Amino acid sequence: MKMANSFCRQYRDQLSDRCLNWFPCLSDPGRRSSICLKVALVMIHLIYLGVLLIADTDNVIQTAKKNPWYIGLYLLLFVATLIQYFVTSGSSPGYVIDAMRAANEGYSSRVPHINSKQPATSNNGNVVIPVDANTMGRSFLGSNAPPWTQLVMEMYPPGTSTRQLTCSYCNVLQPPRAKHCHDCDKCVLQFDHHCVWLGTCIGQGNHCRFWWYICEETALCLWTGILYASYLKANISRSWWMDAIMIVLLITLSISLIFLVLLLLFHSYLALTNQTTYELVRRRRIPYMRAIPERVYPFSNGMCQNFYNFCCAQISIYNLERLPTARELEVKSQSLACSDILCCRCC
Repeated sequence: MKMANSFCRQYRDQLSDRCLNWFPCLSDPGRRSSICLKVALVMIHLIYLGVLLIADTDNVIQTAKKNPWYIGLYLLLFVATLIQYFVTSGSSPGYVIDAMRAANEGYSSRVPHINSKQPATSNNGNVVIPVDANTMGRSFLGSNAPPWTQLVMEMYPPGTSTRQLTCSYCNVLQPPRAKHCHDCDKCVLQFDHHCVWLGTCIGQGNHCRFWWYICEETALCLWTGILYASYLKANISRSWWMDAIMIVLLITLSISLIFLVLLLLFHSYLALTNQTTYELVRRRRIPYMRAIPERVYPFSNGMCQNFYNFCCAQISIYNLERLPTARELEVKSQSLACSDILCCRCC
């Protein structure tokens, strides 16, 4: 008996070692957990689709004959949602270390053009990396400071200490709106949150993709719920065990739909006001936002401009937003009248 247990244990260890050699990602517990969650989410989608096809086969066939576009659109949305999920989970949220590397490389390639007079700061206060060398020359730390240090210090008010802005984990200088993620063990630009289901952070580089994924998932969940409700309405007394399964799945689907709708509305609000979840929830813990009133959005450029920047204007994920001045905060804190909204002055 002991020899059999020892043989089984040895065989199991050999099989585990072979799996780790074939799939190195499984050796990391964090990545292994993320892969399991991704597989579980895909299986949930397939279960809902499979139960619907098995229970309502006749109706699906008739609908496919009469209105093939209806079934085609549903399957297209189903596939597009899963593709968007994997695209979002595999995208980079925008790490500070990558932005720092891009800034240093951009500076070194522009050193011969140090007399260039083209400004690197845009009208809305954003700085796009890499920047020109004359911007690098204006620094609160002197010309001997690294390019990334000079760039980040220009984002903060004069007199700000680098010791307060340096991440104690990554040992890099954080620009405004950046935060260290303990799950990814990296500093993320415009950190929003770490999504367990996606297995990655949501930040400046993939926040828009995450919003689109929520939109597609919400539409798919709503459409599937309608199909389940239609089946129960037409076949409620055919088979009690199938009806019980469909009712349980419909209840869980309804709960998921409520959660997805609230999540979509919440992130739409964040996009329109140019905020992140971390800034909204932990506002009093962020040093440069403690003195700003609750109803003032320091990085907002108006709803239309915010939404355009969120969806369309992200040519580079390394867009650093400087902290607004006291005068700009005073203008943003002024309440809008109805005439301002009608004339689109709020945008």
